[in-house]
Amino acid sequence: MAARIYQNPMNAMQSGRALTDKWVLEFEPSEARKADPLTGWAGSGDTQRQVQLQFPNAEAAKAYADKYGIDYAFVSTPHKTLKLQAYADNFK
Repeated sequence: MAARIYQNPMNAMQSGRALTDKWVLEFEPSEARKADPLTGWAGSGDTQRQVQLQFPNAEAAKAYADKYGIDYAFVSTPHKTLKLQAYADNFK
């Protein structure tokens, strides 16, 4: 059972920073999805894919994974760079 630990990214469609301070432990899929012949929907028998645990910080998520023997990969949050631009630059 493998998992990945990452921080929620900021929503690209909004300027708010809600829920970006939470850390998520999410299990890696253990089997591939396959199309259902009747409905055409993709699905699998992997129930761990539905589990997402949220933690206040990365250390708490790592401690939980260590306590229950879950192999994890830590995905660091990429550094955000702001492109500062003046409105007048549009007319140069």
